[in-house]
Amino acid sequence: MKERTPYPSDLNDEQWMVLTRLVPEPKSGGRPPTHDRREIVNGILYVTRGGCAWRMMPHDLPKWQTSYHYFRVWRIDGTWTRIHDTLRGDLREAEGREREPSAAILDSQSVKATEKEGRAATTRGRRSTAASVTSLLMSSV
Repeated sequence: MKERTPYPSDLNDEQWMVLTRLVPEPKSGGRPPTHDRREIVNGILYVTRGGCAWRMMPHDLPKWQTSYHYFRVWRIDGTWTRIHDTLRGDLREAEGREREPSAAILDSQSVKATEKEGRAATTRGRRSTAASVTSLLMSSV
């Protein structure tokens, strides 16, 4: 495969070595995978870090449908949550802290009541777990 110019959102070798054990392997049987797992993750990070639409992914990354498929499957099966929790624990241990937090802080501003009614009043934030994983990866390396 031809080498491509890396994007700022691409994983470097050290980051990929951390993530490689956490990203699911392709299932056995069926068609052989056409894209490297690292390139699929790079495609997902391109969208989540850059904030663009899936259909705006560059053509030298896996097709947007492929990247979105894995993003969705890994969200549903809990892969992103496992990656996030593992990286958070690794980072806490590297800082000399307990792996799991022992307390949480709830800021009253984050749960401020709204005057809106109906669905708009209960709409959750849209920050994805993949975006959280990205920020953890950047801080752990």
